[in-house]
Amino acid sequence: MTEFERALARVLTHEGGYVNDPRDPGGATNRGITQRVYDAYRDRLGLQRVPVRNISSSEVEGIYRSNYWDLAKCDMLPAGVSYVVFDGAVNSGVAQSVKWLQRALGVTPDGVIGNATLAAVQNYGNLDRLVDAICDRRLAFLKALKTWKAFGKGWASRVAAVRATGKAWATGGVEAQPLGLASGASVKALISDAKPAPALAVADASTGGGIGSGGLAATLQQVQDQLSPLSYSSELIGKVVAGLIVVSAALMIGGLAYRWYAARRRKERADALDLQVTANAQPAA
Repeated sequence: MTEFERALARVLTHEGGYVNDPRDPGGATNRGITQRVYDAYRDRLGLQRVPVRNISSSEVEGIYRSNYWDLAKCDMLPAGVSYVVFDGAVNSGVAQSVKWLQRALGVTPDGVIGNATLAAVQNYGNLDRLVDAICDRRLAFLKALKTWKAFGKGWASRVAAVRATGKAWATGGVEAQPLGLASGASVKALISDAKPAPALAVADASTGGGIGSGGLAATLQQVQDQLSPLSYSSELIGKVVAGLIVVSAALMIGGLAYRWYAARRRKERADALDLQVTANAQPAA
């Protein structure tokens, strides 16, 4: 059995049969192949489109090899690592899976395997640790999707199974038996379903409101000083000023605190979704 064949056998145990869950961004899917991907495959061959429910085993193998294994250059990756990258490509797209590999290696995550990425793999040394790093990046990505609540349990069980198998194959150890996966493991995990970034406008509005309230309080303080001979008016304005000062402080503190929180969450989200390059990353090629 070739590396592709044994990797495909494992991937297919994760993908199952025909499903058409309306919550699945992939839509109608059979053995991990979406209707859109199947249509494109038959279009390239000049064949009439048919429902993905009717896909043949030879078509499944052809699509997995051309659309995922070959595009991710898995033949050029070490055993175990190739399987981990392959499974991720099937579930979340080739570019996204390659980015997890590149982030684990510390090279710029451009989603394309080139000479620099391949050299980094060869020089990494500890393939067990590399498999762990790739799976950790994948799990962080999945948790950043708004579909995590619905399918997270299934995805987490899939990543655990991929991690165990990848490490066994990478080190030539005893091959782990396929693990039972929770429901939802085969649902496509795409970046288009990423959670929205926390908005900074709310924080800015709150801070601006606090500054405005503070300015109004200062103005009223001046009025109070001018009306000091009129004790009743002066006392009333004093209470209003005190209230505005409290409101101003609360708005400013709340706005600054939320801005810090939102900025931190935005940074974490960008990192999990590979939307920014880490400071210590080396250029990819």
